[in-house]
Amino acid sequence: MKILATRRYPGPALEELDEVEVAPLASLTEPREDIEGLLAANEPVPLDLLPRLRAVANFGVGYDQVDVAACAAHGVVVTNTPGVLDDATADLAFALILAARRQVVEGDRFVRSGGWSGSWSEGTLAEEVAGSTLGIVGLGRIGSAVARRARGFDLRVLYTQRRPTDSELGEYRELDALLAESDLISIHAPLTAETEGLIDARRLALLRDGAVFVNTARGEIVDERALVAELVSGRISAGLDVFAHEPEVPAELLELPNVVLTPHIGSATRQTREAMTRLVVDNLLAVERGERALTPV
Repeated sequence: MKILATRRYPGPALEELDEVEVAPLASLTEPREDIEGLLAANEPVPLDLLPRLRAVANFGVGYDQVDVAACAAHGVVVTNTPGVLDDATADLAFALILAARRQVVEGDRFVRSGGWSGSWSEGTLAEEVAGSTLGIVGLGRIGSAVARRARGFDLRVLYTQRRPTDSELGEYRELDALLAESDLISIHAPLTAETEGLIDARRLALLRDGAVFVNTARGEIVDERALVAELVSGRISAGLDVFAHEPEVPAELLELPNVVLTPHIGSATRQTREAMTRLVVDNLLAVERGERALTPV
């Protein structure tokens, strides 16, 4: 089965595929009858240009850019990589919580600028993380990993999701109540038609003064213009790894001291990215053998 990989994915697993062509999807200008497998990172699938496609192995958990229904109608299996990136993304979410709450990046800039002449208490004093209330929006694999990390920081954990469940990891709240009650908010919901724009201006206004808002899920879950307005006001702070129109970042955020920005690196560790490649390759090999994919969506 000949595979088109949209980039050179990390790790040795890719070498196990017999025929791999590495090229961006934009390079396809006419139908390719020889391509039966596609390895891509949450990208629209040009089914009209890949008429013999059998499988799409999505490098990542989120697949909102893949038309799964259209793929299914054409008999194309779509897979993703759940589980293997939970810890890396949860680590980053907690890193952003800590960095924003304790003004780590602001302190770094202060030292580098040569402005430190005595004590950091010359600046605005930070708030402590320990003893705070953490609200998790989406208690799936990654949200649960964040909740487990919260135990070590003596945090009270609240969570919300579409279907409430009994969980020892935290107390269930409706979304509005969670936002109003939490000092720290971390977004871990998938991007769907239901969650797009879920955190709008009305809900952002529910946040406590001084709250920290962290998003390592998808930028489109939040009304970005409303979030920017809240951050510009200085009422809240944030740690953002995802944005609505990546790689575009709202210009207003670039100069704000109360925002920590990272370039969608939730899964960007060597171990995790190599494990993701391992899983997409195993999915493609399973389809090639006529077996059920390991992690179909």
